[in-house]
Amino acid sequence: MQINRIDLNLLVAFDAIYREGGITRAADKLHLSQPAVSHALARLRELFDDPLFERDGRRMVPTPKARGLIGTVQRSLRDLQIMFNDIERFDPASSEKTFTLGMRDLLEASILPVLADYLTVDAPHIDISSVRLSRPDLEAELAAGVLDAAIDVLQPVSDAIHVRRIAQDRMVVVARHNHPGIGKKITLERYLNQGHIQLSSRRSGQSFEDVELSRLGINRTIRLRCQNAYAAFRIVSETDFLLTIAENYARNLAPQFNVQIVPMPLDTAAFDAYLYWHSNVDNDPGNMWLRDCVQRLSHADYNSSPTPE
Repeated sequence: MQINRIDLNLLVAFDAIYREGGITRAADKLHLSQPAVSHALARLRELFDDPLFERDGRRMVPTPKARGLIGTVQRSLRDLQIMFNDIERFDPASSEKTFTLGMRDLLEASILPVLADYLTVDAPHIDISSVRLSRPDLEAELAAGVLDAAIDVLQPVSDAIHVRRIAQDRMVVVARHNHPGIGKKITLERYLNQGHIQLSSRRSGQSFEDVELSRLGINRTIRLRCQNAYAAFRIVSETDFLLTIAENYARNLAPQFNVQIVPMPLDTAAFDAYLYWHSNVDNDPGNMWLRDCVQRLSHADYNSSPTPE
């Protein structure tokens, strides 16, 4: 295939159809007419001698050839975007860019409020899209530009992914006020004798705190597995169950409920937050600005949290 037969806009259309799962949504995303995107897909099918996308109900499902191409296409588009960003100075005060951050809801509650306040004044036209982080797909989504950056606890990654610690935290115990087994602190014996709520969006597997307890040869009794922290706090406020959770998140949510926060009765590993980004955006001015904002604002917010009583 001759490179002079490739129109860059075809690759942009291919990426949009892949991301959006349909021609209509891709057209809306690109601010083009539906016939224009359909025409682009027809040209792509001719170039690659493959249907690329086949209809399955209301969605366009990529063929094996399309799935094999998407990584290269997205990396190429990202490299071109970086090249043009280097030419055009990034100005957060006037930029209309949308940045996509992958993170868990526990981190959203701590990081997004301060980031939103900052954007309102200093970057009024920049938008942030926070999406649920899929750990198995972390590297691939950073490489393809699906995510501009991600925030999570420490994860094993390849050398292509840069990692920076942005905030320090620790685990604490949340219980209802006037809990019969807890005063201003809790002993390890009483902690293990209580029923516990395990907070996790996954269907199975150990949580961070249970991994730490297992490492110390300790097991607790899980009475309830819960997906949502707000629900978990409400349950704790109305029962004798205990919830073990990151301190910063606990401090943000506790004022809404009849609960108290006490220190963990044993030392566990730090529950720190890390920022992840791909090496292909390491020198991208917009991504550099985003990383600086997230690190600076997260550090300030976490450091402002009071210590347990």
